[in-house]
Amino acid sequence: MEILATTLRICVDDLDAATGFYEQLTGSPAQRYERGGVRVAAVGCFLLMSGPEEELEVLRKVSATLAVRDVEEARTALLASGAQVVAGPLPTPAGRNLIALHPDGTVYEYADRRPPA
Repeated sequence: MEILATTLRICVDDLDAATGFYEQLTGSPAQRYERGGVRVAAVGCFLLMSGPEEELEVLRKVSATLAVRDVEEARTALLASGAQVVAGPLPTPAGRNLIALHPDGTVYEYADRRPPA
């Protein structure tokens, strides 16, 4: 499995203010969506999230989002390496994702840009 990119996950109180800052910093426009009551803005390598604290509490446990070519391929490699897949693969607005618990206790999201089959 090849990791193509890493996205830094940031929980913010004011999504609009934070989005403006990161758009100016990166020179990239935000892609916005909402999922499960959480408002999200993807700006360059930053994933900004704002919403109810009970939702953000769960999201804060994920260290980073790792882009891969194929979530199913990542799932196979993760399981073979001793990781535990705790959620997914699931469809997302941009493709598919899964959440994995690594043997060291770190939690990562793995995501691809493939539409669900």
